[in-house]
Amino acid sequence: MSRYVRDQFAFLGIPTGERRGLHKVALAGMPVPSETDLTGLAHGLYALPEREYQYVAVDHVVRHVRVCGPGFLAVARELITTKSWWDTVDGLPARVVGPLVLAHPALAAEMDRWIEDDNIWLARTAILHQLTYKGRTDEARLFRFCERRAGDREFFIRKAIGWALREYSKTDPAAVQAFIAQNDTELSGLSKREGLLWITGRKPRQRE
Repeated sequence: MSRYVRDQFAFLGIPTGERRGLHKVALAGMPVPSETDLTGLAHGLYALPEREYQYVAVDHVVRHVRVCGPGFLAVARELITTKSWWDTVDGLPARVVGPLVLAHPALAAEMDRWIEDDNIWLARTAILHQLTYKGRTDEARLFRFCERRAGDREFFIRKAIGWALREYSKTDPAAVQAFIAQNDTELSGLSKREGLLWITGRKPRQRE
């Protein structure tokens, strides 16, 4: 795994399946944590050097995000901006930040701030936080965020734009196709290819 994160972190060498099994065993019979418990555990695990501990923290937060109130967004922000790389950050936008914003709509204003942030992982999270919203997607915000960062040269931002558009194209393909056409010169080739992948992939099946 270390080669996929450019050797930035130390690893214990525990495979994903085994790690999740150990996590399950360790928590068997334990009560559902409070938001305070969840925050303390996440901070403690992020303080440890080996990457598997951060994976456990993300898995645990994802599992119990339903106990968290709007104040937990600040904790999610810490996790996104601490020891940041795609392997931990990408577990948080749609499965932690997204549910928090959906449950507490006032937090959408924080997403409006994150999309402007110089930290690429916060901007990526803002773009991706609606990934699983489907028909509940705030289309105007999604497109505004994609347009705002369309000229960004950072791979992880360009990829996020394409990913977000592709997922929303499963709900409203015409809107995504129109958005990409309207922003053809601003969007990167990567964002456009990724954004149209599901649309173009389904056309042959429709003709059949």
